[in-house]
Amino acid sequence: MSLPLQGIKILDITANLAGPFCTQILGDFGAEIIKVEDIRGGDPSRNNPPFLGDEGANFFVVNRNKKSLALNFRSDEGKKLFKELAAKCDVVVDSFRPGYMKKLGLDYENLRSVNPRLIYCSMTAYGQEGPMANAASHDANILSLSGITGLTGDGTEKPQLTGAQLGGLAGGSLNAVIAILLAVIHRDKTGQGQFCDVSMLDGSLAFLCNVLGFQSGFGEEVRVFSGQTAFYNIYETKDGGYLSLAAIEHKFWKIFCEVIGRPDLLETHWDIPAQEKMKQEVAAIMLTRTRDEWMQIFSGTDSCVTPVISMDEVCEQAWVKDRDMIYTLPNFRESGMDLKIVGQPIKLSETPAEVKTEFPGLGEHGEEILASIGYSQEQIEAFRRQGIVG
Repeated sequence: MSLPLQGIKILDITANLAGPFCTQILGDFGAEIIKVEDIRGGDPSRNNPPFLGDEGANFFVVNRNKKSLALNFRSDEGKKLFKELAAKCDVVVDSFRPGYMKKLGLDYENLRSVNPRLIYCSMTAYGQEGPMANAASHDANILSLSGITGLTGDGTEKPQLTGAQLGGLAGGSLNAVIAILLAVIHRDKTGQGQFCDVSMLDGSLAFLCNVLGFQSGFGEEVRVFSGQTAFYNIYETKDGGYLSLAAIEHKFWKIFCEVIGRPDLLETHWDIPAQEKMKQEVAAIMLTRTRDEWMQIFSGTDSCVTPVISMDEVCEQAWVKDRDMIYTLPNFRESGMDLKIVGQPIKLSETPAEVKTEFPGLGEHGEEILASIGYSQEQIEAFRRQGIVG
């Protein structure tokens, strides 16, 4: 079976999390991913704790099904090799700060001169231009500037950090995948490549579209999704567990109120001044039973009530197993530890993804990659002796 991206060759010069996650998605659907790593140690995630064996666990979760070339791309010969690879590839993906690749002479304008069909996607925190373009950043900074962190929590305590790297993975990686696929479609129509400027901050801010809608309608900031309302909240149960309630629509609020024996709360569903009193009353009711007792009571009802569960519980959920969303590799690389990696959430009926649990060693495919652009065994060995490839 032919995968939808089979025949697409991607030169991946990203590292750590967001960029590799983007190219992993493309690789699952058939793209050939050539991961270009710094010869001085490779992707930093290989060397960061926690470790499974002698490499960092977080390298493996976003770098399956790729080929690795260890390259000294700061040397003249290394830059030449990179250009030659770009001339044969469909896509280049980088995650450096703006201007870095230009200093090396390996930016889009330089590479398009050798490959007009090239699609170049640059993933950065803040985009290519503007006062913060070159600022240092991690996910907490991106989410704070987007407004998401400020909206996380009910406003009575300090803002809360999120438990997932949403800025990089959702704001960055997923938008980069979309941008690349759109550019591939455009190239199929016109024969021309283009530059994709993906900002993680832009992508994160876009998640607040309905928050802006609520603010426009109410005329003020209302934390509908972060604890200000009774109908969309987290409630503690008798055993110290938690339930999430997401009864935005009146029909779901009606079912919830009937189940807990408080149909009188129906009238104040969207009454913002009434929310605090309702929260306190609902919270007191939720504390009368354990999490699992409440779930048994709500079982069979068409309500938006679910338990808040731990990662260990997540991995054992029936839907996770049925939909192949967690792969467990026992005693990974003789480390004595199991490696868990996520599956592919994009389910296609005719061309489903192939999740291959194969991970490249640093520079493992260098000979194969360089041979594909015409270099002999002797030339490749000379590059190794000169410290140009690993």
